[in-house]
Amino acid sequence: MAAAHLLAALSSSTALRPPLRLRSPQHPPHIRFNCTGRRPFPVVRAAETDAKNAKANAKAPNKAPAADGSSFNQLLGIKGAKQESDIWKIRLQLTKPVTWPPLVWGVLCGAAASGNFHWTVEDVAKSIVCMIMSGPCLTGYTQTLNDWYDRDIDAINEPYRPIPSGAISENEVITQIWVLLLGGLGLGALLDVWAGHDFPIVFYLAVGGSLLSYIYSAPPLKLKQNGWIGNFALGASYISLPWWAGQALFGTLTPDIIVLTTLYSIAGLGIAIVNDFKSIEGDRTLGLQSLPVAFGMETAKWICVGAIDITQLSVAGYLLSTGKLYYALVLLGLTIPQVFFQFQYFLKDPVKYDVKYQASAQPFFVLGLLVTALATSH
Repeated sequence: MAAAHLLAALSSSTALRPPLRLRSPQHPPHIRFNCTGRRPFPVVRAAETDAKNAKANAKAPNKAPAADGSSFNQLLGIKGAKQESDIWKIRLQLTKPVTWPPLVWGVLCGAAASGNFHWTVEDVAKSIVCMIMSGPCLTGYTQTLNDWYDRDIDAINEPYRPIPSGAISENEVITQIWVLLLGGLGLGALLDVWAGHDFPIVFYLAVGGSLLSYIYSAPPLKLKQNGWIGNFALGASYISLPWWAGQALFGTLTPDIIVLTTLYSIAGLGIAIVNDFKSIEGDRTLGLQSLPVAFGMETAKWICVGAIDITQLSVAGYLLSTGKLYYALVLLGLTIPQVFFQFQYFLKDPVKYDVKYQASAQPFFVLGLLVTALATSH
């Protein structure tokens, strides 16, 4: 009975409904409908795709190496390097030979400041061995170690570098770190024996520098996480320690030299900041408080140039106070072109012009180091 009433109600409602009219659907432009029952997708024209890609590429930073990368840059370990498959070239790239000259120069300054270096075959041979210890061995160890602990940051900033790209294996990197470290320490011990030292000062300087490099890069301390402490430690490694090694090899360390080289480490802090600007994206992502991250690029630029220039002016003032007028004037003269190139390149764009700035301004800085060394030797 209930079923009969329901059927009757449905029939009556159908009879009262007006007939349906089929209308042609108004499709939005560029949309097709298929017969599969799936949701339709818009048809995107080629011109629209090109416009979107161009817009995306303008916003996204370029993380790939240049297609025409330089083999020379690869050997020096700087950006713009060619992708390489030769393991020995990759090993050399990890040591960043471009960073060796300041250490080599520091040894030369220390030898000059000692007042006991002579242009004999033995003294030249000693200085070369000390330079190899400071540059290729211990600086190479430092750079390889730093790249190993920075592999997560490099995966963001420079994913094509040897370690994050997988061009070199974990075991090969670890082996290289140990070989360079032990080689540097061995040369330090050899130099102490060669120089007839009762106390192995060169060896202990090598140990101290290696330890400083480790705590700079590796957790839990990882000094580079703090922009001030990390960059000062880096400046001391590049200026004070090789100078002390060169001076200890041929003479004795004196308090005034320790004070001057420590002061120069403040300038080294400024030089170290230059390299922080290109890593600002990765540092911020991983929570590293480099000075460009902590203070912003504009303030960090002025901290950088201020540390470099004020240090040199202070050293010139010290030399003047000790009666070294001509040396002080030469040092001031070498500071002027540095300030010019700071305004010409670095202060305009520290990321775009970092290589040009360092190539043009740093030679005057290292010449100033030698002037100071010669002044203290007389």
